[in-house]
Amino acid sequence: MAKLRVGILGATGMVGQRFISLLENHPWYEVVLVAASPRSAGKSYEEAVGERWKMDTPMPEAVKKLVVKNVNEVEAIAAEVDFVFSAVDMSKDEIKAIEEAYAKTETPVVSNNSAHRWTPDVPMVVPEINPDHMKVIDFQKKRLGTKRGFVAVKPNCSIQSYAPVLTAWAEFEPYEVVATTYQAISGAGKTFKDWPEMIDNIIPYIGGEEEKSEQEPLRIWGKVENGVIVKAEGPVITTQCIRVPVSNGHTAAVFVSFDKKPSKEEILKCWAEFKGVPQELDLPSAPKQFIHYFEEDNRPQAALDRDTENGMAVCAGRLREDSVYDYKFVGLSHNTLRGAAGGAVLSAELLTAKGYIKAK
Repeated sequence: MAKLRVGILGATGMVGQRFISLLENHPWYEVVLVAASPRSAGKSYEEAVGERWKMDTPMPEAVKKLVVKNVNEVEAIAAEVDFVFSAVDMSKDEIKAIEEAYAKTETPVVSNNSAHRWTPDVPMVVPEINPDHMKVIDFQKKRLGTKRGFVAVKPNCSIQSYAPVLTAWAEFEPYEVVATTYQAISGAGKTFKDWPEMIDNIIPYIGGEEEKSEQEPLRIWGKVENGVIVKAEGPVITTQCIRVPVSNGHTAAVFVSFDKKPSKEEILKCWAEFKGVPQELDLPSAPKQFIHYFEEDNRPQAALDRDTENGMAVCAGRLREDSVYDYKFVGLSHNTLRGAAGGAVLSAELLTAKGYIKAK
């Protein structure tokens, strides 16, 4: 099939760059358009980014000479693409408005932003966990008055280190979860060069992150009722989110109690066997093994393990019984791959496979 034409909104920022590097040789998608703020518009992508390219791999040749469009020129951009990935840096209300404006031009929007995560008819999907939430798109289209345009979002990067693992345990009914996340600086769109204050330092606060880390898993575990997503009642989750001097990879130390306490063997079997629709459909970005368990006492480590399965797997280790809760473990996920652009690309692949995204 001919590749679908993709636009990247917010292409010059860190997540936009990650989209561009991920899509360089994608079998289904081709980046044909890059858009950013008016100050970058009219320049070549290479010129607009300048010294601010933050990926480990070189800037793809195919995008260097693309002329950056003004992200606010919605109609003109929509005319050139089949769908867009959104990583724009604006206020929440501006993001909501511009993403819906693109949707109303019959252009599907797959967003990395948080603005629409609690819009009742916008699916917030981890493709392995809640692909069924995509059915709210039909109700969203009615609200927007569109035939093919819609907005879909992905959840916060922090929850990827524990929500998938807890999902695999659903049959044992976890009811109480305590998680402390240790989050990489790329989550703030920074490198050590941009943020030297983070070297040899820890900051015990990330604005808004704890609420997202406690509430967003409940929306993912929720159900669709009357055209909206109703969040799950439990488990109760409490978190602390801490910024640590790591370039990429969010780690979580997690404690869990269950209504039906499993054996360690049952837990490990659940993790080993856990898979979802992306694995069944063999989507291009899907990890073969979604949850990787490490037996070694000193794993998972951010530097060694964040790139497992191209950064799309969730890693776990140190599973053991606890003296206060039932079990504890350490989780790790790559925050700009599984947790951001990679997760959004996988969502787009699932939306494409299910017929929601197609050529105009």
